[in-house]
Amino acid sequence: MIDQPELASLSKGDSINHFLLVKKSDLRLTKQNKEYLSLELGDKSLSVQSNLWDDVKNFYNIKSNIKTGSVVKVKGQLDEYQGAPQIKITEIRLAKDEDNVTPLDFIPTSNRDLEEMKTEFRNRIKKISNPQLSKLLKNIFSDERFEKYTKAPAGKLWHHSYISGLIEHTLEIIKICDLMCDIHPELNRDLIIAGAMLHDFGKIEELSFDSAFEYTDKGKLLGHIVIASMIVDEEIKKIKDFPEELKINLLHLILSHQGKLEHASPVVPKTLEAITLYHADELSAKVNAYKLTLQSEIKQNSKWTKFINLAGTDLYSHDLENFSEFDNKTLFD
Repeated sequence: MIDQPELASLSKGDSINHFLLVKKSDLRLTKQNKEYLSLELGDKSLSVQSNLWDDVKNFYNIKSNIKTGSVVKVKGQLDEYQGAPQIKITEIRLAKDEDNVTPLDFIPTSNRDLEEMKTEFRNRIKKISNPQLSKLLKNIFSDERFEKYTKAPAGKLWHHSYISGLIEHTLEIIKICDLMCDIHPELNRDLIIAGAMLHDFGKIEELSFDSAFEYTDKGKLLGHIVIASMIVDEEIKKIKDFPEELKINLLHLILSHQGKLEHASPVVPKTLEAITLYHADELSAKVNAYKLTLQSEIKQNSKWTKFINLAGTDLYSHDLENFSEFDNKTLFD
């Protein structure tokens, strides 16, 4: 395990003498047609842009070994550009075997205990009363496939973008959907919970996550929605007398869970369960994304983040005290 200050703890002007993970690497041209190397470097706490302006040819000659997922040793200074942190590089090299560092040292992980989440997930499957859905879920979430699912991130950049983020995200959605079923008994609880468990299952094949998170060829060509639908349809065929109406409604939940055609959903939500799942997914994703952004993107000496393109706004961090419990009598006296 490496011993170095987290990037998120540093301020403008601080020295950089860090091992960092290469998350992006692109050779680009300035307006004057001068080559420079655009890098995104990061640790578990933060990803930072950096440009290598000098000796680019020499550095790029060894770039066949420096790719997304490589670990590099960087010396320089933390700078700022347009309100965002940036590393001004003075020296950079590939990590060596004797440095005893691996890409896994730089990949963030869920703060929740993984075994606790696995148990919670398995216990929720046990509550499914519909025999066909119960069998389907047990078949899909088993053995090596379940282990891979429990390690997958829910996204590359925006929300739950860390190891075991997918199961954490799914458990949040399940709780929201369960609550909505309590409020609206017209919802089919077994159907919507099965949909919640399966909606992002395709991400185990859409993303690679043994190093820096990247889209696989299959992920780029098909996307997680199509991948999940294909897997579920294939598994349903193995279950005798699986009702066609149940199959269609379950697949509709997967296909419509991103809510809008422009958000890559093949269809928009057209059932009570589908609209509920879409908004539960959005709520879990947005709250997590905003929370992570407020932790990592606050500008120095400010309560505001930089402008966040995916949010369409900058975000504000208040300092109000969080009272988890209160005395009603004291409050209303």
